[in-house]
Amino acid sequence: MSDNATPVPTFSHEKVETSNFLMIVLILIVVAIGGLVEIVPLFFQKSTTEPVAGMKPYTALQVAGRDIYLREGCYNCHSQMIRPFRAETLRYGHYSVAGEFVWDHPFQWGSKRTGPDLHRVGGKYSDEWHRIHLNNPRDVVPESNMPAYPWLEKNAADAASISTHMKALRTVGVPYTDEEIAKAPAELKGKTEMDALVAYLQSLGRALK
Repeated sequence: MSDNATPVPTFSHEKVETSNFLMIVLILIVVAIGGLVEIVPLFFQKSTTEPVAGMKPYTALQVAGRDIYLREGCYNCHSQMIRPFRAETLRYGHYSVAGEFVWDHPFQWGSKRTGPDLHRVGGKYSDEWHRIHLNNPRDVVPESNMPAYPWLEKNAADAASISTHMKALRTVGVPYTDEEIAKAPAELKGKTEMDALVAYLQSLGRALK
């Protein structure tokens, strides 16, 4: 080799570790590749893109109830994801699967659990129990630290915007028909926010037992 040959540049650990810019770029590349490998396949798996057998979209009243659930911040204390561990399934029932949430926008999976998990609460208690619990939780659960929501019984459910909301949900894949959307305001007529929230709670986790 000639003494005048141009030296080949080396790409050493030292060069990476002493350059903040280079380190950041390489980290972003690695995270992007890892994310694609983990996330992209999920868009093509039936278990994550198709509803479980027998599942139906929320009714107009349940959609309104879900809006109230989000508005009041119920998800800050209650999880809607039962994990596949023995202690969890013994306490709450069958673990959560993605096919139960394909029509939830956004889905409410999380880890916060100041209160009990609500994913399998549907049908566990009567409508009246839920009403009493929402009006004053300590009337049915003396040790509860949950706040009361008495105004839900007085507020009328929002019938004016429900059709628009359901049209938006249909745009992102929820299979509502024109007839269901047209009838939505009538379904909420005379209903309170309490009625809507109870209807939503009673729907949770009933597609898969």
